[in-house]
Amino acid sequence: MKREDLLEEAFALVLEGTDSLADFCGANDANLREMEELLGSPVFCRGNEILIESSDPLHRDTFSKLVAELKRHAQEGQLPSPELVRTLHASLSGAAGETASLREAFIQIPGGNGRIFPKSPRQARYIQAMAAHDMNFCAGPAGTGKTYLAVAFALKEVLGRQRKKLILTRPVVEAGESLGFLPGDLIQKINPYLRPLYDSIEALIPYETFRRMEENHLIEIAPLAYMRGRSLNNCFVILDEGQNTSREQMKMFLTRIGQGSKVVITGDLSQIDLPKKTESGLSHALEILEGIDEISISRLDGDDVVRNPLIRKIIKAYDEARI
Repeated sequence: MKREDLLEEAFALVLEGTDSLADFCGANDANLREMEELLGSPVFCRGNEILIESSDPLHRDTFSKLVAELKRHAQEGQLPSPELVRTLHASLSGAAGETASLREAFIQIPGGNGRIFPKSPRQARYIQAMAAHDMNFCAGPAGTGKTYLAVAFALKEVLGRQRKKLILTRPVVEAGESLGFLPGDLIQKINPYLRPLYDSIEALIPYETFRRMEENHLIEIAPLAYMRGRSLNNCFVILDEGQNTSREQMKMFLTRIGQGSKVVITGDLSQIDLPKKTESGLSHALEILEGIDEISISRLDGDDVVRNPLIRKIIKAYDEARI
């Protein structure tokens, strides 16, 4: 079929400005290729138009809605990406309001490196839960953004002066190999265990802001074992790797939370490094605290993986291997 005949079947939508068109197409037209795969019809650009070569009314309607949502996200400051295209396409057939939540449930850190948007409807609900509850659990596999979003929300609250400081804690449990003796003071000894939290902070705010927070004692790092006997008031507290706490450690931690504080406990129940026959404190807490209205419990899965699409396939393969 000639190109002219294909153009007669094409359905076009106009974008304003060449910059908008370049953003919509993505690097090497990656966004257009993603649309083609999802919609099953060729998608291309011409001038300031983006077109789909299809006479199917359903394809055209989905294409129109998808482009409209991408426009709205761009207006809010989130540039289109293949990942966003996939997420929006999936949410178009989901519950009413899912696509809106992907735009509206963003995190704005004062002086941060731009807005942080959820990458899936479940991530959006997780952000909304942190805003609405003072105690939040989030369980999910690696790469689902559970720690990253918790750190982002915490920085928003601390730098926005809604909480006086951010406390980061983690159980010191080695993942299947012994690190042996670690030299240095307490901070230097536990730094390898808390490095993932540092990585998230450094990705979210300028380095100068991070250092200023440390100098002003707005960030505190503490091993979980050092929490006993404390009362944490007006803080934002993140317990990472909660699956590696014992039942006793989890109870001790949860009862440290004082007035005006917000806490988020994250963990991956598929990566428990505790000795055999030791029940995970996170697993136990999720079971017994589920019915308390003031506590939110968010569960993410392989569909929420945002770190790398390959991780989603790895998680799926491991899950299927257990069957």
